[in-house]
Amino acid sequence: MTPSSNHSPQSAPDPVVRFDNVGMRYERGPEILRDLSFDLPRGSFQFLTGPSGAGKTSLLRLIYLAAKPSRGLISFFGRDLATLPRQDLPDLRRRIGVVFQEFRLLNHLNVFDNVALPLRVAGKPRSDYAEDVAELLSWVGLGDKMTAQPATLSGGEQQRVAIARAVVGQPEILIADEPTGNVDPEMGMRLLRLFLELNKLGTTVVIATHDLQLVRMVDAPVMSLSNGHVHIRPSRGARQEETEHD
Repeated sequence: MTPSSNHSPQSAPDPVVRFDNVGMRYERGPEILRDLSFDLPRGSFQFLTGPSGAGKTSLLRLIYLAAKPSRGLISFFGRDLATLPRQDLPDLRRRIGVVFQEFRLLNHLNVFDNVALPLRVAGKPRSDYAEDVAELLSWVGLGDKMTAQPATLSGGEQQRVAIARAVVGQPEILIADEPTGNVDPEMGMRLLRLFLELNKLGTTVVIATHDLQLVRMVDAPVMSLSNGHVHIRPSRGARQEETEHD
């Protein structure tokens, strides 16, 4: 896949996502997330970790606009979600790619058409994207499965289809929930390289994972959730730079 990009990290220094004192609860239950304040810098690559039940899925739902906070402010691309007109939400969502843990493939579409769906929704003709979709499916090891139906695939294969669908449109933000949880280590490394390549082209990437080995392979900040609070550990390079300036 040889995509081009027009969203350079240097073109706009403002963060793509900003949380300011955000809290979240479901109905009248206790707060699952509390007092979250952080930025996702444009073009950054970050991991999200934490034990089961820490609130990772809830935080991801806030980032990909599937949920609203109970309090606090969230802004996307400099726009406050609280004052964003409802009709502007679909356009905002199209700038975000999501790899769901449960895949969410459309069973009536074959593998090729599942991956191409974001491009079709955007109104692009098949002739413009057919080669890129085929190349991407080959990259994730599914070049011989393009006409297969999702129900005939293994869990790991469905995961790779979901990843290909999320990245094919070169989103400005990519959110991946346990993207390597159903694949072997070799394929996990290949998928990680795909995310890193997309990041080099300007996409802001957030990967939620329990795989600490995956985290150790990339010198990137780690957002760690515990008891509803987030702690951000800078990249190793940033920590080294801070030490040198002390």
